[in-house]
Amino acid sequence: MDDQLTIAGKTFNSRLMTGTGKHKTVEDLMASVEKSQTEIITVAIRRLKLDNPNEKTILDDLNWDNYQILPNTAGSKTADEAVFTAQLAREVTGSNWIKIEVIPDPKYLLPDPIGTLEAAQKLIKDGFVCLPYMGADPELAKRLEDIGCATVMPLGSPIGSGRGVLTAEEIQIIVEQSSVPVVVDAGLGVPSDASTVMELGADAVLVNTAIAQATNPGLMGEAFKLGVQAGRKAYLAGRIPVIDKASASSPTEDVAVGVTASS
Repeated sequence: MDDQLTIAGKTFNSRLMTGTGKHKTVEDLMASVEKSQTEIITVAIRRLKLDNPNEKTILDDLNWDNYQILPNTAGSKTADEAVFTAQLAREVTGSNWIKIEVIPDPKYLLPDPIGTLEAAQKLIKDGFVCLPYMGADPELAKRLEDIGCATVMPLGSPIGSGRGVLTAEEIQIIVEQSSVPVVVDAGLGVPSDASTVMELGADAVLVNTAIAQATNPGLMGEAFKLGVQAGRKAYLAGRIPVIDKASASSPTEDVAVGVTASS
C-alpha cells in the first residue's frame, strides 16, 4: 500500500520522527535511529557547541544524506530568539526546514502561542519551511496553517513528561480541520501513545525522550515504529462505531435448537 507522508513536497516512508537529545551514548542514538527507521531527525542547534569547528557534534555522527535534518529552535524564549536560531541553523546545516519552539516557561515548558505565530510569520517570509511546536489549540493550528506552515505540531502532554495523550479531543479537532500534516509532538511515553494519536488521524509523531531514555533505546525505537504503523493502519481501516450496549458477534436468529448463540 502506497501511504507516504508528504511535507512541503517531500515524501517519506516513515511517519515516526525522532530527536537526538538525551541519549546516554552515541551508540544508543545510532541504535535508536536504525531500529526506528526514522527519516526525519530533529537537532537542537542552540545546544550544539559550534564555537570550535574542530570539536565533534551530533551533526558529525549521522550520515545526513540518509535523513531529513530538522533543526529546532529549542532554548528560544522569544520569537526574535527563535528567528535568530533558525537563521543560524540554516547557515550550519544548509537546510531551510525548521521546527519552531518558543518556550519562555522553564517549569512546564509549554509553548508561547503568540511568540510561535510571530516567529512563524517572520520565518516563512524568510523562506523557511516551518514546522511549529504548539499547544493543542485548534484555533492556533488554523492560524499557523493559514500563514503557510508546512505542518502543525500539537503536544500530547508536557515535553519529556511521558504522561501520554492528555489532549486527545483537541488533537482530533485539529486533525479534522487541518489540510497540512498534523504531527503530535511531546509527552508520548510508550508506543501505545503513538498508536492512539495515529488512530485519531494524526499524520505522524515526533518522539525523543521516550526512546532516548529507555533502558534499550534501539528496542524502544523499533517498538515506536510498530506502534505508529499499527495506529496508521487502524485509522485507514476504519474502526467500528462505539455503542452503549453489547452486540452479538454471531447470529441470534435461526440458530439450531438447543444451541445458544455466542456473544
